[in-house]
Amino acid sequence: MSELILVPTPIQEDHPLENVAKELLLADCLKENVLILVEEHKIGRQRWLKWGLPREAIEKFILFNEHTQEKIQSEIIKELKNNKKAYLLSDCGLPAFCDPGQLLVDACHKQKIKVTATPYPNSISLAIALSGFSHARFIFSGFVPVKEPERTEWMKKELKAPETLIWMETPYRLKKLLEEMSKLAMDREIFLASDLGASSEVLLRGSTQSVLKTIGDNDKREFVLVIAPRK
Repeated sequence: MSELILVPTPIQEDHPLENVAKELLLADCLKENVLILVEEHKIGRQRWLKWGLPREAIEKFILFNEHTQEKIQSEIIKELKNNKKAYLLSDCGLPAFCDPGQLLVDACHKQKIKVTATPYPNSISLAIALSGFSHARFIFSGFVPVKEPERTEWMKKELKAPETLIWMETPYRLKKLLEEMSKLAMDREIFLASDLGASSEVLLRGSTQSVLKTIGDNDKREFVLVIAPRK
């Protein structure tokens, strides 16, 4: 199955890789249909071995950074469309969050290639990374007000900002929020990140109307809403 998996790595060099990430890499890294994208070969190799991952897989490393991205991204997308799986690791931290992986994630969404991630403790930055939206500047606005007319006025004011926006809301108001968004932000794409890291995870990107069509009346999940920057 075509899939790009972001693998957050510890900031501290002596810290172990998260267990789920390690188990997935141990199971997949030597498979022929799996690509391993690393930011720098030397650092990637050192950390890979320190985490106890197979030495043989190092030969498969593909350098993906600001210097190589333009040359190899189209080939990676081509490979993914041929039912390959790719793991993206940065030297440390969360791939695709304020790093070249953002453009790869964006390209995957546009090609209808699934994007997900191994566990990461911060849902806001993870949702931004998974969205693929440009986020050199973004605004985290917290929870949408509940009562009218403050709610609508707040949303209208927020949507005047050109930056990527991050909103939160309670699960039982998910459909209501999307219905309101469909009237107020017709020209802005959204990314809905629901149940991040859980087996029930659902990640949807597109127009508000297209995302709304997939949401049932009883669909109540913990979620983060990422709104693309204004064009």
